[in-house]
Amino acid sequence: MRWTLKTTPEKEKIKHLANELSIEKPLAEILLQRGISTFDEAKKYFRPSLEDLHDPFLMKDMDVAVHRIETAIANNENILIYGDYDVDGTTSVSLVSSYLKTYYKNVSTYIPDRYGEGYGISYQGIDFAEDNNFSLIIALDCGIKALDKVDYASQKNIDFIICDHHKPGAEIPKAVAVLNPKRTDCNYPYDELCGCGVGFKLVQALASKRKQTIADLTPYLDLVATAIGADIVPMTGENRTLAYFGLQVINSNPRNGFKAIIHQLKKKELTITDVVFIIAPRINAAGRMKHGNYAVELLTEMDFETAVEFASAIEKNNSDRKELDKKITQEALLQITENKEEKNVTTVVFREDWHKGVIGIVASRLIETHYRPTLVFTKSGDKLAASARSVKGFDVYNALEQCAVFIEQFGGHKYAAGLTLLPENYENFKQKFEEVVQQTILPEQLIPEIAIDAEIELSDITPKFFRILQQMAPFGPQNMKPTFTTAAVRDNGFGKQVGEDKSHLRLNLIYGSDNKTYTAIGFGLGDKISIIKNAFDIVYNIDENTWNGFTNIQLLLKDIK
Repeated sequence: MRWTLKTTPEKEKIKHLANELSIEKPLAEILLQRGISTFDEAKKYFRPSLEDLHDPFLMKDMDVAVHRIETAIANNENILIYGDYDVDGTTSVSLVSSYLKTYYKNVSTYIPDRYGEGYGISYQGIDFAEDNNFSLIIALDCGIKALDKVDYASQKNIDFIICDHHKPGAEIPKAVAVLNPKRTDCNYPYDELCGCGVGFKLVQALASKRKQTIADLTPYLDLVATAIGADIVPMTGENRTLAYFGLQVINSNPRNGFKAIIHQLKKKELTITDVVFIIAPRINAAGRMKHGNYAVELLTEMDFETAVEFASAIEKNNSDRKELDKKITQEALLQITENKEEKNVTTVVFREDWHKGVIGIVASRLIETHYRPTLVFTKSGDKLAASARSVKGFDVYNALEQCAVFIEQFGGHKYAAGLTLLPENYENFKQKFEEVVQQTILPEQLIPEIAIDAEIELSDITPKFFRILQQMAPFGPQNMKPTFTTAAVRDNGFGKQVGEDKSHLRLNLIYGSDNKTYTAIGFGLGDKISIIKNAFDIVYNIDENTWNGFTNIQLLLKDIK
């Protein structure tokens, strides 16, 4: 692990902000690092308001999109809500379809089959629309590169409204409207929305025409918060506001689908981390193992008992997915060893019978062992399909662009992408990808980094300090849970390895002349037990631990040395 202490802001600025907000200097330091330097900025950060959301009509083509939908309703046209099969796509479809159905009945949904159709808009989906007399398709979380598909639909007199957040290509599809804040000709103030976020802005615009306020749309924010967490978009600006209020909905009055997933949990309050690791994988499992339609049915079901039945079926899918990704990960690690590729700067593995639904998860798992840009391929029809994952700071999308001569189709983000290629191009692609990454990746990007916000003394960790840290949630990219370091701590002699396989470390820390003992847990750090005999340095988050009805502050160790 590479420990990196973030740049410390100017001392005078830290002192001024600490005084203005009546908080400790380490907290002021963290806020300044996150671009918060005034009382008003801090107020917006700690007390998000739905009133701060941007006008949806600032997004290019929004007025055109709303007009086309209103025309469709006036003419009694059939509207098809089309979305990707992952969490962002299925929540988007659930959001827009359930909103429109509150006042218009001729609305249906369509999720492409991951295996039969693949990612994004498909010719089969357009044929389905034609066969069933749909004259308007609203595509969510996909479509920004579907030039040929939109032209194909146009020949059949089917209009498209595209709501996407992926990086556009050189040409924009000739749809009626293309809503995407990443368009170079779009001046919307915030361009990091997820697909469901763009769908929400469309709903917000439609609602404004019906004299509805943002308060009328709050019940839909549980879907938006889940998509924000699952899609790993920056937890800043509008995303943070939408996630903040979406979590409130999840914890107070969630839709039946969420209630069915979480009703057996003992947790009183779910965080965005719980959403990412409990709710999102189960929604994802439907599209990975069976079909994304199951997720939409769950998320739009109005009867709780029926939702519980759907959730039980999806829970089985999720259990199957866990077994499968564990098995494939082991096979992929073995392939790396057999090919003697441990010292490469990339991981590219392939087996034609690997389950397409879990290759993205497997790519992430492989990075835990071999920390480098990773692609996992499987057979998909007459082509090979892959999921790509990257390491901190390295743009895998740009790297793939430089290998485009061997790729049939690709799309995605800086850290996650998908692609297809012809089997005969696999070895050439693999070689080219290794070359491109070798030439562009920095040596330090191949070592996992722990970014440290501030160096503090253990005595700084007071109940007030912890309360303010909690108010910085929800956490996510660009607003991560603060990470601290403290030098020269000691164990009081009762530190030990814990867990069935002794892989974790439980310590009771003391510091300097401070008489207080601080409880710490280090998951996966059991093999570092020998370090604690003398003074050592720690990197950690500050968390809560509840045991036998008592809740205490504890340090969640990330590394020690």
